[in-house]
Amino acid sequence: MHILHQLEQEIFLTTTPLSFETLAMRVFAHQSMHNKVYAQYLNYLKIDVKSIANTSQIPFLPVELFKTHRILVDDCTPQITFSSSSTTGTGQSLHYVPNLTMYENSFNKAFNLFYGNVKNYVVLALLPSYQEREGSSLIYMVDSLINQSQNKTSGYFLNENQKLHTTLLQLIATNTPTLLIGVSYALLDFIEKYQLHNATNLIVMETGGMKGKRKELTKEELYAQLKVGFGVAHIHSEYSMTEVLSQAYSKANGIYSCPPWMRILIRDINDYKQLLPNQKSGGVNIIDLANLYSCAFIATQDLGKLHTDTTFEILGRFDNSEIRGCNLLVQ
Repeated sequence: MHILHQLEQEIFLTTTPLSFETLAMRVFAHQSMHNKVYAQYLNYLKIDVKSIANTSQIPFLPVELFKTHRILVDDCTPQITFSSSSTTGTGQSLHYVPNLTMYENSFNKAFNLFYGNVKNYVVLALLPSYQEREGSSLIYMVDSLINQSQNKTSGYFLNENQKLHTTLLQLIATNTPTLLIGVSYALLDFIEKYQLHNATNLIVMETGGMKGKRKELTKEELYAQLKVGFGVAHIHSEYSMTEVLSQAYSKANGIYSCPPWMRILIRDINDYKQLLPNQKSGGVNIIDLANLYSCAFIATQDLGKLHTDTTFEILGRFDNSEIRGCNLLVQ
């Protein structure tokens, strides 16, 4: 545990690619021995852990295993368990979190990095599909941001679009810096009835898709509608998932950036060992060093591409979401 405590102190201090690489290799060395499921997966792949010389050689754990296995280092006792929405009918992912401070540090430091002090904002949330179930890591984060904003106007709007519209008009009239974070279908539902104009004080941040409530749209179609409806020049976006504790943010055009302790790699969908260069689309791998107590190396079901070494785009999801190696571990 001493190694984990030491890493805790260093992860959010990382600022350079070299320091990230060094820390990631240390986290890999620890998790490859102390995470039973990850160790089993590496053994299945016949990986000699000592032969892994850099992060480009690290095998990534299929994200589906969070639905079937308890992904934890050293059988730690969870403080909280986050769960996914399971809208696809394939079961819920469970992310056991023994140290909530890691999650809180991750989302607070990332928000501050991209947007500054949350106390400077009114934080409004339009997240019905998340509010209506237990265990959402997004709701935990938004709860915290609302509380930290220390503004009495901050809060959730569940089936209260008229009240949200009145609130936004007041905030626009007073030019008060405002963050509205919402799931895509709920944002579209809002602008079908209400329109805003010249909302220069407003950041609209979409998170998540249609959750089975509406026809899926391309990002371009979604953002075009939201920009007109909310009277803003750009749509912001937050990219994360139940299985990771960090968030990447996009301030325009669906191009995301990671905080320094998180990195995106793109793998060939036909050869999971092969990483692809910038501008080539493939499967999204995430290194999230905040996942210190679970697994920091996750092969997701998302499709994406890197634009530069630090910026990326999400293009969709796999049609066939089973990733090689997962089924054998499930059995």
